[in-house]
Amino acid sequence: MASSIAAEYAIETRGLSKSFGSHNAVDGIDLRVPRGSVFGFLGPNGSGKTSTIRMLLGLSNISAGEVYLLGHRMPDDLDLALPRVGALVEGPAFYPFISGRRNLIRFDSANKSADPKTRDERVDRALARVGLTAAAKKKVHAYSLGMKQRLAIANALLQPRELLVLDEPTNGLDPQGTREIRNLVRTLASEGITFFISSHLLVEIEQICTHLAVMSQGRLVEQGSLEELSKSETLVLTLRTVQKQGAIKVLRDLKIKAKAHQSEIVAVVPRGLIEPEEIVRKLTRAKVGIKSFSLLAPTLEERFVSLTGEGFDVAR
Repeated sequence: MASSIAAEYAIETRGLSKSFGSHNAVDGIDLRVPRGSVFGFLGPNGSGKTSTIRMLLGLSNISAGEVYLLGHRMPDDLDLALPRVGALVEGPAFYPFISGRRNLIRFDSANKSADPKTRDERVDRALARVGLTAAAKKKVHAYSLGMKQRLAIANALLQPRELLVLDEPTNGLDPQGTREIRNLVRTLASEGITFFISSHLLVEIEQICTHLAVMSQGRLVEQGSLEELSKSETLVLTLRTVQKQGAIKVLRDLKIKAKAHQSEIVAVVPRGLIEPEEIVRKLTRAKVGIKSFSLLAPTLEERFVSLTGEGFDVAR
């Protein structure tokens, strides 16, 4: 039975956990994925992303907590939820020596609920949606990895879907393949499909997603819209000066903790504590010569690294 609260979200979890002996791979997470969003599930490798996805889709038992998929409790309502969900988990697998089109026909034939009378039409429509019509008769072993990823998404689109779950969809792709998947996600999202995309590549997630969640060591440390997560309660002050000790004393008198790093002084300033003009004025009065001065919000990369204590891959 659908939850009236969970029905507001494409995905909602409450205290979701997965344990392997004494190790908690996923530790009590509360995910909320708005319908219609492109939701990035971000975290370093080994942070619990794939374990979470497998529980969402009923591929792995839940140790504790609740999962709601399109308003239906999992795994109780699996038969109601999964027909409306497409997924690409742990890479595409196809018969290499038959065509992309014949592969889709075989997969569709294995679906007992698929109408054989409209099979050809559905397959051709799915291939067209992912831009593979021209390669439909080509054998899959001749496809690039990006084309195989698009074929896997076409397979997920053989039936009407409200939610697509993609686990590391650009992993191993060259720049061209990455652009193909990125553009495909944007096109399908414009049709109203909700996307849940797991990745460790910050640059990819940042370019296509409207919402993000950050995992670290099995725990959810942040989630919200991209706009919300781009904001910060703190600003990063960077100052270049010859009079480092004098500058540090001025900043400390202003209740700003500062440290010298090679040629710069770096400090974290609570938002709203003091205007940048006032900091410059105090430094000038103390006869501190300023070579350069900036007071900026941290980048998403800096924010996430501070949350997880780990680095993210930000470039290929």
